[in-house]
Amino acid sequence: MTNALTSAAATGSGDRSRPRAALPALCATQIVSWGIVYYAFPVLNPQITAATGWSAGATTAAFSLGLVVSALAGIRVGRILDRRGPRAVMTAGSVLGAVSMLIVAAAPNLPVFFAGWMLAGLAMAATFYQPAFAALTRWWAPDHIRALTIVTLAGGLASTVFAPLTALLADHLSWRHTYLVLAGILAAVTIPAHALALRAPWPDAPTSPAHAAAGAAEVGRSRPFLLLAAAFTLSGFAMYAVVVALVPLLLERGYTTSQAAWALGIGGAGQTLGRTLYAALTRRTTATARTTILIALGGLTTAAFAAAPGPYTLLIAVSVVASMVRGNLTLLQATAVTDRWGTAHYGRLSGLLAAPAHTAAALAPFAGAALAVPLGGYGPLFFLLATISAAAALIAPWTATGAVRRRSTRL
Repeated sequence: MTNALTSAAATGSGDRSRPRAALPALCATQIVSWGIVYYAFPVLNPQITAATGWSAGATTAAFSLGLVVSALAGIRVGRILDRRGPRAVMTAGSVLGAVSMLIVAAAPNLPVFFAGWMLAGLAMAATFYQPAFAALTRWWAPDHIRALTIVTLAGGLASTVFAPLTALLADHLSWRHTYLVLAGILAAVTIPAHALALRAPWPDAPTSPAHAAAGAAEVGRSRPFLLLAAAFTLSGFAMYAVVVALVPLLLERGYTTSQAAWALGIGGAGQTLGRTLYAALTRRTTATARTTILIALGGLTTAAFAAAPGPYTLLIAVSVVASMVRGNLTLLQATAVTDRWGTAHYGRLSGLLAAPAHTAAALAPFAGAALAVPLGGYGPLFFLLATISAAAALIAPWTATGAVRRRSTRL
């Protein structure tokens, strides 16, 4: 027992290094940040285009540009997190997030609208899952999967809370005033939470004898890392295109905006349910096997959306199952680095791994809207996205490292 405590203290994994308020604070801020900066847009976009005369392609391109900025900025954010910790980064990101939503709300023209979303991209990089995962992985290691699961359980409620809330506000307010209200909520919750709850000392990165002490640059050039990045890029493109295209798919099939928003929002409950199963999945599969299984299941649920025009209850059920898979994919990506290469360079490696996947996810809403027209609607688009997920699942088995193979032989 004494040796275990000494080891925990040496690696920074002892309970005393963990800020007590960090986990509940990050749970709250992930719900609010994702709910407002990400999930409000697909609900409000039809109203934005109707009120302004801007095309759906243009407004979606602005949103996608913000996600591209987030992906690229995430590499730099990861390096800062490794050295300095999450408090300054996430607090500054909260301020930028509120300001960006104010700019979007007040935008008199498309250039200002684009500028607002570019600033929102910096906020996403500094406040979404990547910095939260880096904080929890460092503070909670080696028990980080439990902490990551808890925060993603909460984060999965973002669409459940804010898609219907945004639709309710939009029923009584203009889209601009809706964003003003949401910006106020974002500032009131996330700025003080990040500033006050993330004040604990930033421990040195723990090391594990189960992983080779390879440098971040060496790992980033390795075949498993590059193939894993490719699999996550294809899967991320398909997954996020589905999220943003679900509302227009249901509108195209004759459902109301409120029904479409609920179908999107109820998926948050599915994410929460799915994430409760991830710990059990990790005990029964290798990292490579669960990567393959989850990406393949994501493709199957996307195909189900394309094949099932109704009834509405069936689409709700598909949304819940798809979200269960999506929730597990979030945890899969959060643990992919530590499962294969340890925690020493988590921030940098996770930033490098996430950059192409987030860039593809950023382009997905715009690409989806652009492809839906020549494909003949959103149904054929969903079939194409299912095919892309299938390609990602075929790459996944080749992402094993030596550590994963050794663990597989023990299983």
